[in-house]
Amino acid sequence: MSGFKSFLLRGNLIELAVAFIMGAAFASVVTAFTAVITANVPGLEGTFQGAKEGDVGFFFNALIAFVLLAAVVYFFIVVPYTKAKERYFPSEAPGEPADVALLTEIRDLLAQGQGRYADTSSTSTDGSRSL
Repeated sequence: MSGFKSFLLRGNLIELAVAFIMGAAFASVVTAFTAVITANVPGLEGTFQGAKEGDVGFFFNALIAFVLLAAVVYFFIVVPYTKAKERYFPSEAPGEPADVALLTEIRDLLAQGQGRYADTSSTSTDGSRSL
C-alpha cells in the first residue's frame, strides 16, 4: 500500500487528473459561449436572428458550474494533495545558489591573496615596490 501511495504522490497523476477535469469543464463553457455567439449571427437574409431567452442563461449556467467545480476540485483535491505531498515528501531547504557560493569563494581567495592573479611583487624595506 505504501508503494501505491508513493506512486500517487510522487508522480504527476493527480495533477494530470485535475487538468483533465478542469479541461472538460472548460470545454462546456466554450461550447455554451459558442452557442450564444452563433445564435446571434446574421442569417442568410441579412437580419439578426435575435437571441433566444435561454441562450445567455445556458452560458451563465455553464460558467457558474465551471467556477463551482474549480472550487470543489481545489479545496477537496489540490489542497489535501499539496499537504500530503509536503508531509510525506518534504522539500529540501533551498541552499545558497551556486553562483553566490562561487563568488563568495573567489572573494575569500582574493582576500587571502591566493587568487590566480594575486599580487606577486615584492616590497622592499623602504615601502617601494619592485617587480
